[in-house]
Amino acid sequence: QSQLVESGGGLVQPGGTLRLSCLASGFSLESYAIGWFRQAPGKEREGVSYISADGTNVHNVDSVKGRFTLSRDIPKSTVYLQMNSLKPEDTGVYYCALASTYFRSSYLPLYEEYSYWGRGTQVTVSS
Repeated sequence: QSQLVESGGGLVQPGGTLRLSCLASGFSLESYAIGWFRQAPGKEREGVSYISADGTNVHNVDSVKGRFTLSRDIPKSTVYLQMNSLKPEDTGVYYCALASTYFRSSYLPLYEEYSYWGRGTQVTVSS
């Protein structure tokens, strides 16, 4: 059975660093675009960072640009989100999600096209 399991969240001080992992068991990552999303309590889920199935197209939202980096380890079927210079407003539950595409597509899907979701990992940035 395919599943997405996030890990690596925790409590960190402002300015600190975390690396989130998403083990994508049963998925061939080169047939999926990948997104990291986050949700603060009582707020809408928002996209953070995306990568196309072929790895050529990457997009980070302005609020995390220059601080967060999405990467993939294809042999390990694992997705990472490296988060540096963390701010209190980065606090939330972080989810990885996959959208089915053609093999090694360069397409970045719309939000509605992400069909496979993990259950999230909590990130808290606080002093």
